[in-house]
Amino acid sequence: MRAVVFERFGEPAEVRDVPRPHPADHGVVVRVEATGLCRSDWHAWQGHDPDVTLPHVPGHELAGVVEEVGPRVTRWRPGDRVTAPFVCACGACPACAAGDQQVCERQTQPGFTHWGSFAQYVALDHADVNLVAVPADLSFATAASLGCRFATAYRAVVQQGRVAAGEWVAVHGCGGVGLSAVMIAAAAGARVVAVDVSPKALELAERFGATRCIDASATPAPAAPDPTAAAPAAPDPTTAAPAAHS
Repeated sequence: MRAVVFERFGEPAEVRDVPRPHPADHGVVVRVEATGLCRSDWHAWQGHDPDVTLPHVPGHELAGVVEEVGPRVTRWRPGDRVTAPFVCACGACPACAAGDQQVCERQTQPGFTHWGSFAQYVALDHADVNLVAVPADLSFATAASLGCRFATAYRAVVQQGRVAAGEWVAVHGCGGVGLSAVMIAAAAGARVVAVDVSPKALELAERFGATRCIDASATPAPAAPDPTAAAPAAPDPTTAAPAAHS
């Protein structure tokens, strides 16, 4: 298969032919149809992650079609359209039992613990636990964006922040995760203040539902007018003005 491979940390990668992966008993091999580029991929390339061994194929934001299944997989078959979270959990450790699969004690991560999705095919472990079906009307490119940046923002805004309709939410930095947070908070009914130094990022934030956008390169966010402040009360028209005297 063709894949993006780097042999040394921080040095140029190249596209070349490498062996195709095989599924674990509990895993699958997915034919990659779309994959994202994340800052974490840069850290892997720089050698900042101890799980990465050389040579290496990065990539962890993916969507595609199941190509092969291991003998212990029961929920998936070749031809299924799928995506997966960044952290592939085991489904059986205490963290998984508590619903905290993102900190699974035996987690694997494509693009880190093993070769990732900058390739024609990628292996994913514990498929019955981790794979998520992609509807036919959802593009692979859109699905590939959901497993890392969008899931990260969702946990922050909804599960940790518990944002409710009518509340104000400030999003500092409107990159992949930030714009996802803008969309999620707006969908929850919150009023979003987007802060960035990039006009293009702020344009996207406004398009995705931000109520107010602040260019922090021109106006420091703390000095910007408070969007939550009530407008001054209008004068009561029924109150007579005092008579003028000469």
